Amino acid sequence: MAGLAPIGILANIMNPTRHTQLIRAEAQRLGFSFVGFAKAEYMSEEARRLEDWLRRGMHGQMHYMENHFDLRVDPTRLVPGAKSVVCLLYNYHTEAIQTDPEAPKISKYAYGKDYHFVIKNKLRELLHFIRAQIGEVEGRCFVDSAPVLERDWARRAGTGWVGKNTLLIHPRAGSWFFIAELILDLELSYDDPMKDYCGTCTRCIDACPTEAISPQGYLVDGSKCISYLTIELREAIPDDFVEKMDNWMFGCDVCQEVCPWNRFAEPHREPAFEPQPELLTMSRHEWEEITESVFQKVFKNSAVKRTKFAGLQRNIAFLQKKRS
Repeated sequence: MAGLAPIGILANIMNPTRHTQLIRAEAQRLGFSFVGFAKAEYMSEEARRLEDWLRRGMHGQMHYMENHFDLRVDPTRLVPGAKSVVCLLYNYHTEAIQTDPEAPKISKYAYGKDYHFVIKNKLRELLHFIRAQIGEVEGRCFVDSAPVLERDWARRAGTGWVGKNTLLIHPRAGSWFFIAELILDLELSYDDPMKDYCGTCTRCIDACPTEAISPQGYLVDGSKCISYLTIELREAIPDDFVEKMDNWMFGCDVCQEVCPWNRFAEPHREPAFEPQPELLTMSRHEWEEITESVFQKVFKNSAVKRTKFAGLQRNIAFLQKKRS
């Protein structure tokens, strides 16, 4: 009939919407809390911001941040012919706490099994599902393991806004999330970025023990961040920070703990993220006397192994300087 498109063309037009719905439903079945979709394209604004951050030396000794700049800002260099970036958030919030208030503290993201392995397996399942349901799709999975600007893509995909502490915040669930991506050569229906709801709040800026967050927010000097000092920094922690570590021996959660949006956070349902019981019950003295065998037991398959036993010992010893 005149004026009507052939059925085949209409089916192709509907495919991006249908494919998007399929992927979203399967991702949620796999345990992802939020899923968003963004068009794969060169990130010109983010490239300028990253270049300025590197130029100012705010990456400290994270020299790997200087590498593969073009890959970080152009997904088509990671997946030739890429059309879409699927962004997924996986909850790791827990109400579990260490029982000794004087014990050196560990960031909650490292309580359980290393998230890289847990989430990467789920991404592979999702990619297998996509290929089984849709057809031959080229794509790659990413979980903080390649030069991908994860928070920027998550913002573009409408899964939250980047707050003044530079973490992704979802208005219904806060910021206790791991971010993951699938970059695909498949056209999908794309989400709009979300409005920034930080408003005039400065709680994260005021609470940061090392003043790593700029007074205006939205910029973190990585070389001052406690997470950087306890995980990324390989040499001795500068004595300038002796009074500023807030008793953190691995990572730091301060800017998340004070964020008003995290009042909406709910506990995760991932068994792999449950901590070894000893992690929560060890006293300050036990941490200060920790042996390598205890380290291997408590942090079996944990992200804490990134800093190694010697690194954790260094961090704990540095905290003791404040008491001496």
